[in-house]
Amino acid sequence: MNKISVIVPCFNSEKFIGRCLRSLLNQSLDKKSYDIIVINDGSKDRTDFALKLFKEDIILINNKKNLGLPASLNLGINSSRSKFIVRVDSDDYVNFHFLEILSLYLSLNPNYRAASCDYYIVNENEEIIKRESFKKSPIGCAIMFHKDDLIDLGLYDESFLLNEEKNLMQKFFSKYEIINCKLPLYRYRRHENNITNDIEMLKFYDKKLQNNK
Repeated sequence: MNKISVIVPCFNSEKFIGRCLRSLLNQSLDKKSYDIIVINDGSKDRTDFALKLFKEDIILINNKKNLGLPASLNLGINSSRSKFIVRVDSDDYVNFHFLEILSLYLSLNPNYRAASCDYYIVNENEEIIKRESFKKSPIGCAIMFHKDDLIDLGLYDESFLLNEEKNLMQKFFSKYEIINCKLPLYRYRRHENNITNDIEMLKFYDKKLQNNK
């Protein structure tokens, strides 16, 4: 049993998945203490070829058809045997100390059930656009959870194809607290294919989120 499972959902991610996985494989934490679970959610591009380059270093789940982001995340979490779970999206990447620091925060602060970190927003060329505080502008990644808590909360609601992380956090904050590390350990990549660019879809799931409170 590893201490940490990194869950990486991907769909048509050939352009960025290599950078993401290289950053996760190049961590200050001993490789024996974590695994990387990648869920290829029915990609139609060359994501499958890109993932073959890392086949010795990752646990790969191939969805025969596209199930959506929350369903893929749940598959990854359910397949994990680790104590801690952290999500990293396939177009993002992380700092060398990302896993070590978040797991240390959780281990040393037992009254908190999750640990987050601040992040940089970067462009397609990895140039920093701005630094963000997780507390002021939370995202779905860069949070390390206890797996048991996610199971207890019922995991991600698979009907939320957007705002799945906000729905999860509504449930999480009803029972638990997050401790935030004010270090920018995560790199959130902004590009033209970000799903949050779909304004109409975002409005629909914003309304669904409000109705779900």
